[in-house]
Amino acid sequence: MAAAAQVNMNGAQSLVHTLIDCGVDTCFANPGTSEMHFVAALDRIPGIHCVLGLQENVVTGMADGYYRVTQRPAATLLHCGPGLANGFSNIHNARRGRSGMVNVVGDQATWHRPFDAPLTSDTESIARACSDWVFTSTGAGDVGRDGARAVQAARRHGGGVATLILPSDASWNEGGAAAKPLPDPVPAEVDPHALETAARILRDHGKDTLILLGGTATHADTQEAAFRVASATGASLLAEYVCARISRGQGRLQLDRVPYTGDAAKRVLWRYSHIILVGAKPPVGFFGYPGQPSIHHNPETVFHQLSRYDQNAEQALSHLACILNAPKVAIPNAGPRPDVATGAVTPEGLARTLAALMPDDSIVSDESISFGRGFYKETFAAPAHEWLHLTGGAIGDGLPVGTGAAVAGGGRRVIGLQADGSAMYSLQSLWTQARERLPVTTIILSNRKYKILINEYQGVGATPGPTAMSMLDLSDPNIDWVKIANSMGVEAARANTLDRCGDLMKQSFGRDTPFVIELAIN
Repeated sequence: MAAAAQVNMNGAQSLVHTLIDCGVDTCFANPGTSEMHFVAALDRIPGIHCVLGLQENVVTGMADGYYRVTQRPAATLLHCGPGLANGFSNIHNARRGRSGMVNVVGDQATWHRPFDAPLTSDTESIARACSDWVFTSTGAGDVGRDGARAVQAARRHGGGVATLILPSDASWNEGGAAAKPLPDPVPAEVDPHALETAARILRDHGKDTLILLGGTATHADTQEAAFRVASATGASLLAEYVCARISRGQGRLQLDRVPYTGDAAKRVLWRYSHIILVGAKPPVGFFGYPGQPSIHHNPETVFHQLSRYDQNAEQALSHLACILNAPKVAIPNAGPRPDVATGAVTPEGLARTLAALMPDDSIVSDESISFGRGFYKETFAAPAHEWLHLTGGAIGDGLPVGTGAAVAGGGRRVIGLQADGSAMYSLQSLWTQARERLPVTTIILSNRKYKILINEYQGVGATPGPTAMSMLDLSDPNIDWVKIANSMGVEAARANTLDRCGDLMKQSFGRDTPFVIELAIN
């Protein structure tokens, strides 16, 4: 029944109708008692695909992955303040990656809050710390309107995390009314002065200038304009280290990221006298280290903001190319695909095997942490694909982001490159993959330690001793990923060589169900 013909709706029903009318067709959920009327409305009103996650950080991570593929927000359903807190880390990652999502957070009935029941919390304060828009509906008649506002905030250019808090009585009371969709926020106009400044810098200092791409500037439809500008001026192109999604492989730019470590970043960035930012921020270190600066570029470098994340990067670069009279040029071919690697497991060998075997139009969800920092060089000649990164540094996003990407991907193969330590944060994602029969191949990089933290320990000038190593070691007892995957309903096998890993990858790519490869790394 159309929303306009509904009578005697409760607040929850009005919200479901509003979400559907506003283009939200997926809800990642981990509901509780306070959300039962919303669950009942989802049950009775067709139009939203509901995907169950067994932990809230899986739910919010799936919504992040869904947005990165579709550029459309999904809804999440979370249980009160503690449920929102459980999902906080991957909301943080989503916000850093400029994803959009609509978090629907159930809460105590308004008249029950003064009794300070066990689950009562300051839900709004939790939400404000990880959201771009927060609102609490206080009456059933307002819920539809508030839902439309939440979707509008989540659909803004550059993404937005919107959190709508829904007290139980606002959900179950009658008097709800579905709201019409609100217009999508229009991207901010690119500043003509910024365009002219960038053009002047590139004309005068092209070979000493870096164009740093972030946000949607790393997507396939923007790369052609970026390459056109760089080719005409001699400028260099790099992507931010923290990139939500980069279009890669044949037909796309052979684009590197700013390196993670300070020394490596300085070696790359130091020579540039000018850096033009396109949907990006000036690069800084992930952490501060004793006696080391926070910036990795030359202090004399001058930054120029061509476009912000809330502006249209493709439009900005296309206008810049026109101002420069830059001719259209084809992105160079990356050469032949590499052969499958054999023998002992190395980062380079695994990357070559991935490039040799991945299906066309795959999606890679990369939380390989330290092991995967050299994957790019070996995968430029892979088929065209999308590569999704951990954006906010809060580990535990790789499995749920890959799961959400698979929900959105329409059958495209998702390949997870997943460190074993961070996989333990959100391993429940495997259960959702099995339940939804998603085409996800997850390669668990099993070194049985927090390798990145060992590196960071040394980075602050210390040498880990027995106590420190015991807190960074995952081998006592060993984690058996084959058994874990099987217990979640996912087929799995172990590989100790690249030959075996390649065989398992080929087998899994021919299926439409999830598969886990535990790859032993010495």
